[in-house]
Amino acid sequence: MSQVQSQVKTFGNLIGDREVGSEQTFASRNASELSDVLGHFPEATKEQVREACLVAREAFRSWSKTPAPVRGELIGTIGKALEREKEALSRLATREMGKTLKEARGDVQEAIDTCHFFQSEGRRLYGQTVPSEMPNKDLLTYRRPLGVVGVVTAGNFPVAVPAWKLIPALLTGNTVVWKPSEDAPACAYALVKLMHEAGLPAGVLNLVFGGGKGGAGEHLIAMMDEGLLNKFAFTGSTAVGREIGAIAGRNLLHPTLELGGKNPLVVMRDADLGNAVAGALWASFGTGGQRCTSAGNLILDAPIYDAFKARFLEATREIKIGDPNKHEDVLYGPFISKKFFERWLEHYAWGHEDGATKLYGEGRITPDNRPEGFVGDPEASFYGWPTVWEGVTPEMRLFKTEIFGPTINLVKVDGFDEAIATANAVDYGLSSAIYTNNRLWAHRFKEEIQAGMTSINNSTTGAEAHMPFGGIKGSGNGTRESGIWVIDNYTYWHGVNDDVSGKLQLAQMDTAYIAPKAPVNVTELFA
Repeated sequence: MSQVQSQVKTFGNLIGDREVGSEQTFASRNASELSDVLGHFPEATKEQVREACLVAREAFRSWSKTPAPVRGELIGTIGKALEREKEALSRLATREMGKTLKEARGDVQEAIDTCHFFQSEGRRLYGQTVPSEMPNKDLLTYRRPLGVVGVVTAGNFPVAVPAWKLIPALLTGNTVVWKPSEDAPACAYALVKLMHEAGLPAGVLNLVFGGGKGGAGEHLIAMMDEGLLNKFAFTGSTAVGREIGAIAGRNLLHPTLELGGKNPLVVMRDADLGNAVAGALWASFGTGGQRCTSAGNLILDAPIYDAFKARFLEATREIKIGDPNKHEDVLYGPFISKKFFERWLEHYAWGHEDGATKLYGEGRITPDNRPEGFVGDPEASFYGWPTVWEGVTPEMRLFKTEIFGPTINLVKVDGFDEAIATANAVDYGLSSAIYTNNRLWAHRFKEEIQAGMTSINNSTTGAEAHMPFGGIKGSGNGTRESGIWVIDNYTYWHGVNDDVSGKLQLAQMDTAYIAPKAPVNVTELFA
C-alpha cells in the first residue's frame, strides 16, 4: 500500500450521537480513477441496522412533538449549510460517482432548492375545519407523522434524490434510518454531517452503510417484518421495488417506490430538428445514460427519420468523453461502478440476437478501441462508447429493457397514432417527451402517454424541486417525490370530532334534516 493509500480514513455508521464501526468494510473509489480511494466505510450488520431503527423510534417521541414551523426553520438551516458547501460537495460527487461537475452542481442545487421549498411548508402543514351536521360539534383534520422511515437510495444522484426523501420526511415529524448506495457513501456521509450540523437532535437521522442483497439494504428491508419501520422509501430497480412492495404490503405499509424507466422521446415530422437532436443527445447520453429518466427509445416519424438519424449520428461522433475531474467539458464520464458497466455490456448480445443494426458504438473504451472524442486514460476506469441501434421494434429485448448506460434505439414510425402506441408499448411509465409544433399532437401526447412525467419540446431528463416526480406501471406505485404532493407520503390524516353538546349525538340517525314543503307546480302558478 502506498503512503497516500495508508492515510485513507475509515468512517463509521452514524447511529444516534455515535459513529459506529463494523468488522467488515468496503472502499469508496473515484469512479474515474479506481486507484484513488476516498475512504473506507462499514458494512453495517443486521444488529446495527436494528439498533438504528430502535434509536430512531425513541427519537420520534420528541421530534414528532417539535412544532412544524421550528422543524421548517431547521430545514432552512440545512439549506444554508448546503449552499456554503455546494462547490466542495459537488466536486465530491464528481469524484465519487463520475458525473460531470456541471451536473453535480445541479444535483446539489436541487437539494438546496428542496430545503428552501420545505422550509416554508413547516408553516403550511394545514389541516381543515369541516362543518358538522350536528349542533355544538366541531370536525377537524390534522396531518400526523408516520413514525420511523427506512430509506434506500441509488448512487446516480447522491445528493438530490436522498434530499427528496429525507427533507420532507423530517419536516413532517418522522425520524429516518438511511442506507445510501454503496457507490456513493462519501457523499452520504458528508450530507448527513451537514444535516446534523443544522441542529438535528440525536437519533432523528441515522446513517447505515453497506450493500443491498445480503447487506445493510436487505437488513433494513427486514425491519418492516420486525415492526420497527412505519414507512419505506426506495429508489432503485423495478425488481427490487417489487420485493419491497410485497414486504410492505404484508405489513400494511405504503412504500414510496421510484423505480426504472424505458423512456420514449418522440420526434414528429414537423419538429425543429436542431432542438430535437440536442434534446435527444442529452436524454440519451447525459450522465452516460445512467439516469432513470434517460431516453431509451427515440421514436422518429418516417418523413424526418433519415435527416434526424444523420444529424444525430454526427452529434454522437462529436461527443467528448473522459474523466470529469480533469476535463470539465466532457458530456459524460465513466460508469458509476464495474457492475453497471458489466450489465450494460450484455446488451450488445441482445441487439445481435434481436436482429437490430448497430450504427455506432464498440463496447468498452480502451487504448486500442476509443472514439475520437475520448480524452484521458481509458484504463483508469470503465468507460463505454455511445451506442446507437436502428431497426429496433417493440417485441425486441433492446426496446423493452432498461439498459442504464450510453445506449439509444432509433425506432421508425409513421404518424402520431403509431408513435403514441409505440411509446406506450413498454412495461415502464416514468418519463416521456415529444418534439412537435403541432398543438393537437402535443395535447394528445400529454393526454394519451402512459407516464408520470412528460416534456413537450424538451428532454426526458430534468426535474424541478417543486414538481411531482415519479412514475406508473413498472416505474413506480403512484407515489410522488418533491413538491407538495410528497407530503401525503410521509403523513396520515387524523380526523377529530369534538362534541361540546354534553350529550350523545349520532350522525345520520339524530341529524335534524329539514323536510321539504309541498311541491310547487310552475305551470299552475300562471294558469
